[in-house]
Amino acid sequence: MAQLRLRDITPRGLYARTLLLLLGPVLLILGLMTWYYYANQVAEVNRKLAQAITRDAGLIRAACFNPDYGESDHTRIQFQIETYFTCNLSGSALENTELKQEFPYDGVLKTELSRRLDPKVFVGLARGDSRVHIRFPTPQGTGEIIVDRKRAFMINSHIFIVWVIAFSLLMVALAIAFLNQQVRSILRLSEAARAFGRGRDLPDFRPSGATEVRDAARALIDMKQRLTSFAEQRTAMLAGVSHDLRTPLTRLKLALAMMEESDDIKAAKADLDDMVMMLDEYLAFARGEDGDEPALLDIAQTTRDAAAGFGPHVPVVGPATIRIMGRPLALKRAVTNLVSNAIKYAGNARLTLVDGPHWAEVVVDDDGPGIPPERHEEAFRPFSRLDDARSQNESGTGLGLTLARDTARAHGGDVRLSKSPLGGLRAVLRVPTEPK
Repeated sequence: MAQLRLRDITPRGLYARTLLLLLGPVLLILGLMTWYYYANQVAEVNRKLAQAITRDAGLIRAACFNPDYGESDHTRIQFQIETYFTCNLSGSALENTELKQEFPYDGVLKTELSRRLDPKVFVGLARGDSRVHIRFPTPQGTGEIIVDRKRAFMINSHIFIVWVIAFSLLMVALAIAFLNQQVRSILRLSEAARAFGRGRDLPDFRPSGATEVRDAARALIDMKQRLTSFAEQRTAMLAGVSHDLRTPLTRLKLALAMMEESDDIKAAKADLDDMVMMLDEYLAFARGEDGDEPALLDIAQTTRDAAAGFGPHVPVVGPATIRIMGRPLALKRAVTNLVSNAIKYAGNARLTLVDGPHWAEVVVDDDGPGIPPERHEEAFRPFSRLDDARSQNESGTGLGLTLARDTARAHGGDVRLSKSPLGGLRAVLRVPTEPK
């Protein structure tokens, strides 16, 4: 079956990337809104409030400097502008040192008062009641205007920021809850794609999530069904051809067995045996891994069992156990093909097992003539025989490496060729391991 090669996607990595993409724009928008709010809205509102206070203070100061100013004028002005003031500060008033001269948003008010009134104007904030005291010199002594801080400054601007942050966090929480469902569907689709690519089924897999994810899942299921149907048709066709050919071959073998033994008869029997062997290999190539269900297996023991069939002169070194999920018969056949290929064209072969963090490797080295690097990919083509690089007198169909690579790729791995330290060819079968 064809292999679907997708990048492995871990839930933690996908969640992290999603949150980063989500929180980045949110924090940027929040920062821009805060900057704009403080740099424009808050500053402009405070400036307007300061100008209003300055106009009232100018009116009060003019009244205090008016020689005809009386008590009735004081009551009338105070009623009109709804602001307490006096033109002659009493001795019981708070000292300037008891008032805070530095407080938030004081710069705009002080600037407006200094520009439109006396530059010597004093502005302080009472510590207990948070009222603003504005004092300036008058003919009677020192005038004072007391206004509520809310009239002079926009002091609740932080509430806006709190609300923005609160709503932003709420939107992020809702987005995370939504993305959790979508990410779960994507991860499920990725898991199904990897399983289908390795020849396994997920019986409980159903399209879910967003419309696009469901469409991709349906396309994946449809593709798997078409590939499965194609593989079954190919297997059935070749099985039928093999069955039809075996009958006349059997009759020929029976006829040859009844003839008097001679060199020609021996050669004919050998040719018939080769034809039967080739039919078996063609059928194995067509069937692939049919009938061999995936299971948790020990690839190290499978490799040792395959090497044992060639005798003690094929050593196996490496870890005693390597657990993987795979098809036992198919993997054993793949290792057997690699070892058989090495033994056929070389005098010595050696197997090395490697247990990596994510991959298990079966390394087959030989001391034969090898294959030029530029022809490594050609060696994997079905029915390919590199006779100029290997012995021309050896029998075979040229399917050994092809079957080995098909099996490795069906498990999510691959088979690679390279130069061996023994002088010949190195074939490395790599398959993914189970999480430790």
